[in-house]
Amino acid sequence: MTEVARITGLYRYPVKGLSPEPLHAAELKAGECIAWDRAFAIENGKHDFDPANPQHFPKIKFLMLMRDERLAHLRTRFDDTTATLTISEGAGEVARGNLMTSEGRAAIETFISSYMKSELRGTPRIVYAPGFSHSDAPFKLVSIINLATVREVEKLIGKPVDPLRFRANVYIDGLEPWEDHHWVGKTIRLGGATLKGFHKIPRCAATNVDPATAARDMEIPKLLQRVYDHVDLGLYAEVSGAGAIRSGDAVALA
Repeated sequence: MTEVARITGLYRYPVKGLSPEPLHAAELKAGECIAWDRAFAIENGKHDFDPANPQHFPKIKFLMLMRDERLAHLRTRFDDTTATLTISEGAGEVARGNLMTSEGRAAIETFISSYMKSELRGTPRIVYAPGFSHSDAPFKLVSIINLATVREVEKLIGKPVDPLRFRANVYIDGLEPWEDHHWVGKTIRLGGATLKGFHKIPRCAATNVDPATAARDMEIPKLLQRVYDHVDLGLYAEVSGAGAIRSGDAVALA
């Protein structure tokens, strides 16, 4: 395999729509996403997600940045060992709860009920099913962003574009813009793990929200459609061979 790039950042998103968590490393398992990535979601409206028979729902069922940009004001931290989510706004903690207990979920839901009251269509409910991911895609995948493509978009917009707008798991650098779009069906080596390019990632209006300020200040999907005649940016990949990945690891292509 030929080295073509390097990993520059790793992230997971334990609760769909809430803030990213940077990772120093991650252990990838075949057929799985990064551990705890989109493990939880917050139903906004009808309570029909069944943990005993989990099914994929469109993102509009849940609180999410595409529609609910105020979520970007919140900073969250998830502790794997205690399943505790801590939410902060500004410099202060505003909620904390163990997401595996009804009491802990209720503490978070109570805060969300107040904080997002104007956006809610009903009582918010945190949902979870072991081994299930509330990803936008109905598959267990790892999302990859080519930073050269982000820089190309910056040139078109004429101002910086925070790569975290794209809410990816893995950020890589060293490629040409859009080069990763040619990896669908190809074997990719990330650190010690092997993946297969699955699908280009169609972008939604969540990318229009500044993850630092919560301002809806860009129209990235419209720009992509106008300039490139598509709304894709980034690559979904499926883990085919288990292994550890770390920031700084090589990215190689078969």
